[in-house]
Amino acid sequence: MVRPTILQFTGIYYPFLAAFGVPANLLTIMILSRGNCGLSKCISVYMVAMATADLLVMIFNVIVYHICTYHFPHSFLSYTAVCKFIIYINCTSLYMSVWFTVLFTVDRFVAVCCQKFKTKYCRVRTAAAVITTLSVLIYFQSIPFLFAYKFERIINNIHWGCRPRSDFFTSPAGIGFSWMLSVLTTLFPFALILLFNCLTVKRILVASRARRGLRGYSSENQSDPEMENRRKSIILLFSVSGSVIALWLTPLVSFLTSGLTNTAHYRGDYKAPAYIATKTGYMLIYLSSCTNTCIYAATQTKFREELKKVVKSPWTLILILVKK
Repeated sequence: MVRPTILQFTGIYYPFLAAFGVPANLLTIMILSRGNCGLSKCISVYMVAMATADLLVMIFNVIVYHICTYHFPHSFLSYTAVCKFIIYINCTSLYMSVWFTVLFTVDRFVAVCCQKFKTKYCRVRTAAAVITTLSVLIYFQSIPFLFAYKFERIINNIHWGCRPRSDFFTSPAGIGFSWMLSVLTTLFPFALILLFNCLTVKRILVASRARRGLRGYSSENQSDPEMENRRKSIILLFSVSGSVIALWLTPLVSFLTSGLTNTAHYRGDYKAPAYIATKTGYMLIYLSSCTNTCIYAATQTKFREELKKVVKSPWTLILILVKK
């Protein structure tokens, strides 16, 4: 029997995504942790948190769920308790990936637009506290997922597999929980990202005009390091937040048109547009967990230099050993 096209594509897509995403996020964490990229310690903390959340998405959502459980359907990963835990971790990892981007956007807004509050908020200790608090809230918020699924079958008194509980997803509480998650993980974060980005860019543009006036020139040929730093800040901010919004847009539209409950209870044609849209949305979501490394390399000169050093170092060591 020929496998459906969408399943053939995902069978190739996810291994390639994991092969790129895991090393990319590990390199990002390593490079940013060194603190040699010319970024403030506070913003580095948020960027490391984003890379860590993306790494968790690669490990649990892509490798464990979409690769291991598919190719090894009769392993311990198929135990109902383990399956529930994997679904729970998958959800929390995705939510943290989105909300850490919001925290990154808020930090840039405070640093640019709230000079009086900047000294109190833009600190490493504050960043660590905010990230930890938000992570705990996300883990508590996702607890209902542990009760939203039940076993598929019983073999030798052992529960195997996971399937959605129809009484949960069709109940008013379950529907409300589904829509609440949609609002808290897509609509509300995207609205905050757009709002803070607009305010930040507006403030930078106003300050740039004032700086040009104070410097008393209008020629674009004269260089201004401060203006160049602001331009790079805008590019970095828009690239990171813009990629998240663009890649999460498809699953958001899919949810609004078909609903989370319909997706959860899907047992139909693999060629159905709703199913294909849902699968495509998830693929784009996971792709968003690989793009930040490329964005940093494209927009940050010092990050690019550090990346070259890290990539070259193993080969340099091998050449030294060979010469000796």
